[in-house]
Amino acid sequence: MSLVLISHSRAIGEGLRDMVAQVAGPDVRVAVAAGTEDGRLGTSAPLITEAIRWALADGPAGPVEGALVLLDLGSAALSLDLALEELSDAERARTRVSEAPLVEGAVLAAVQASVGASLDDAFAAAADAASMTKIPRN
Repeated sequence: MSLVLISHSRAIGEGLRDMVAQVAGPDVRVAVAAGTEDGRLGTSAPLITEAIRWALADGPAGPVEGALVLLDLGSAALSLDLALEELSDAERARTRVSEAPLVEGAVLAAVQASVGASLDDAFAAAADAASMTKIPRN
């Protein structure tokens, strides 16, 4: 299973990829589609398509079950929708899109992936991030 991180900011996307690699190790493949082709803030459907295809490609360990896509802001969904239209039916069938918070969802999904969890289990873990408490209250 691979992750695809979509952000309006290249720095955020690459920084989160580094963070995920720290907690999940090198066996979890993480693609980043962040910023525009010319380095501005924003999202790019072609970059997202490329990232998803890379995430779905066979890796050093063999075939990849699928890709879990997480995004930072709702407007990234517009670019994601365009990117998904460019994928084949088979590629789309192996791609899950999460509405989880980007950082927490990516970390929880990556931890699940690092222990061999299925795409569905990683998707569920990312979804659980939406209800996580950041500051314990008494």
